[in-house]
Amino acid sequence: MALANPDATLSTSAQRQRSFARDAAGAAAILALATIGYLLFPDNLALLTRIIAVALLVLSLDLVTGYCGVATLGHAALFGSGAYASGILSAHFGINDPLLMTLAGVAGGAIAGLISGAVILRAHGLPQLVLSIALINLFHEFANKASSWTGGSDGLSGIAPDPIFGAFEFDLYGHTAYVFGIVLLLMVFVLLRILVRSPFGMLCRGIKEDPLRIRALGASPKAALFRMYVISGAVAGVGGALNAITTQVVGLDSLSFTMSAESLVMLVLGGTGSLFGALSGTVIFMLFEDYVSAANPFHWLTMVGALLIAVVLFAPKGLYGTAADVLNRRKDAGR
Repeated sequence: MALANPDATLSTSAQRQRSFARDAAGAAAILALATIGYLLFPDNLALLTRIIAVALLVLSLDLVTGYCGVATLGHAALFGSGAYASGILSAHFGINDPLLMTLAGVAGGAIAGLISGAVILRAHGLPQLVLSIALINLFHEFANKASSWTGGSDGLSGIAPDPIFGAFEFDLYGHTAYVFGIVLLLMVFVLLRILVRSPFGMLCRGIKEDPLRIRALGASPKAALFRMYVISGAVAGVGGALNAITTQVVGLDSLSFTMSAESLVMLVLGGTGSLFGALSGTVIFMLFEDYVSAANPFHWLTMVGALLIAVVLFAPKGLYGTAADVLNRRKDAGR
């Protein structure tokens, strides 16, 4: 009987410990930033909660674009589907439990991911972009026409979430909504960290790098990408549900092409293929946009455009990706 290689066992154990340490550090960083945000912006928790909801959308986009290489400009369809599923459960069926509404958002986003993946994955490259744009417009038009369920252009109102566990009400100051959003973000972040390091996550990375080799090894790239699209839809659905629960209204803007494009911009700003990059890009973009639009309401788009041009030219891997590369090179140089 062959004996296990002790060096390989120790190496695997060390890798697991490093991965756990990075996960713990990431969760601690999220909690620290959440605390800092609460202390710095106690009167603007609605904006911070909105950032969390959009961050979940950008994380879901990173799964299919950053890790799988699927080009899409229609990912808001998954976010909006989760928002409408959660809102309809409350407004039309009277089920106001926030946890059940969140699960409805997960289901709505996953179903939208199933539909979108079945269409988008039939093409590659530019045709994928065209299909994704067509899909977001179809989702938007469907929600507009189904006004008896969605409220159409007036938006879906009448959403009234109950207190969480019957004790924590969604107050006007947004304290409960903010804490609820942070908890959801932490749970999703940890699960996605496990996912992207799993054999399935590594398979998806391999598909992005060399799909022909993956196919030659006997795996099905299309089946793996399809599963990842459904998972991505579920994550986006969590963000949509959070948005519906905390704002208590769902509008057609949650299914807009603009939102899809902005989420892609946030991902590129932070760095694709990295959960930390997706989070940092979202926070930086939305805070910068909020600040410059308040400081200069006439020329704020120019400032945002200048920031994006500077990042693409001088930090092509995104702000987080470039910073990580610099730190890695310094570590290698110090050895």
